[in-house]
Amino acid sequence: MARKTPDLVALTASVNDALAAAGATSATAESLTGGQLAALLTTPPGASRSYLGGVVSYATEVKTAVLGVPAELVAEHGVVSAPCARAMAEGARSLVAATYALSTTGVAGPDPQEGKPPGTVFVGVAGPDGTSVLALELSGDRATIQRRTCEEALTALLGVLRQEETPLR
Repeated sequence: MARKTPDLVALTASVNDALAAAGATSATAESLTGGQLAALLTTPPGASRSYLGGVVSYATEVKTAVLGVPAELVAEHGVVSAPCARAMAEGARSLVAATYALSTTGVAGPDPQEGKPPGTVFVGVAGPDGTSVLALELSGDRATIQRRTCEEALTALLGVLRQEETPLR
């Protein structure tokens, strides 16, 4: 059975509404999605209530120089890795002083990178309670992998926001 593709605009509106309701802000650090996540976050009316900005860090040098990803981390783990996604999200959050930041890194294809096949993706979510990284193995062409990565990133942030609005007992 095929998985139903959500309406990304509606998903983004839900994320922005949840951020606004929490009085929270967001930022992005994108590699594999090349700015598509930022474009989605700024699509719904009222996006300026919550989205502060982001960095498209396609080149490794931008990841290290702008986002503060340690060169040693890149040398040890590569840019297609959970540690890089974590550092990118934390760097974006710090850079723009956002409550939350999302990062995307991986291989959209068609060729492998760092010995990893297309569809190898890592999404970072940094927030006041720490940073988590989602490892994904996606299939499809380049555009599909990028779109699915945006969907997964938005869904992950929405999940964090919904968890935080329910106080633990």
